[in-house]
Amino acid sequence: MKFNTKTRYGLRTILELSLNENNKEGILLKEISKSQEVSVRYLDHIVALLKGAGLIVNAGGKKSGYKLTRPAREISIYDVYRAFEGEMTIIDCLIHEGECSRKECVLRGFWCDLNDTLKSRMKSMNMEMLSENYRNTDDPGKVA
Repeated sequence: MKFNTKTRYGLRTILELSLNENNKEGILLKEISKSQEVSVRYLDHIVALLKGAGLIVNAGGKKSGYKLTRPAREISIYDVYRAFEGEMTIIDCLIHEGECSRKECVLRGFWCDLNDTLKSRMKSMNMEMLSENYRNTDDPGKVA
């Protein structure tokens, strides 16, 4: 399983906004770009998806910065993932019940448990927690 670049950069964008959560004016796109080492042009696409998912808004007018729509503690990693990927399903046969051509698949339970474990872990980690981890690291510039 591999997360796409938009998802990873989306998490970095939300992390940057979480780190600056108390900034009422918001954070400008160029500031996020510089801090998180993501091109402004690519960040435009990321921001559009995050706005569409209801995770961020413009802090003021058209030329203003961006801010979170709710406190960082209320935004999970899974929320950000869903902005880019939709519902998490690690294999196709979990998407719809009964679409597997095999009558009884002993692996289905394993795949379901693994899928549920991943979702649960992503839902349990919120952006406030991730921000704290970032602040407490020796090299906060190293964000995956």
